[in-house]
Amino acid sequence: QVQLVESGGGLVQAGGSLRLSCAASGRAFNNYAMGWFRQAPGKEHEFVARISRLGGTTYYADSVKGRFTISRDNAKNTVFLHMDSLKPEDTAVYYCAADRSIAHSATYYKENEYDFWGQGTQVTVSS
Repeated sequence: QVQLVESGGGLVQAGGSLRLSCAASGRAFNNYAMGWFRQAPGKEHEFVARISRLGGTTYYADSVKGRFTISRDNAKNTVFLHMDSLKPEDTAVYYCAADRSIAHSATYYKENEYDFWGQGTQVTVSS
C-alpha cells in the first residue's frame, strides 16, 4: 500500500506557472505508475497526465499537452506536475494517484485504473 500527499497548489495569475508535488510513503514506489487528475467545481474527475514506473513513458490530456510536464524522482518517492501557461480553466483540485498494475492499460486515463489516491491540492488561476 502507498499513501500519497500532494502539495504545491495555490493562486496564480493566468499565464503563470506552478509545480505540484506528490510524496509517496511506503515501499517500492517504482512499482507504481503515477497519474494526475483534476476536478473542477461541478465537474467530474478529469485525467491530466500519467507517467510509467521508471519514467520512460508519459501521457497527457489534450487540454494540457504542451503546457504541463509530469516527471518523477524514484529516489525521493515523488512525482511532479509542472504547469506552465496556466489558464483559468485549469482551476481545480489536483489529485495524484498510483496504479499498481504491472501491465500497461489502454484505459490509463480512467479513474478506476488507479488504486491509491491523495487528498488533493487546490489550484486557482485568476484571469
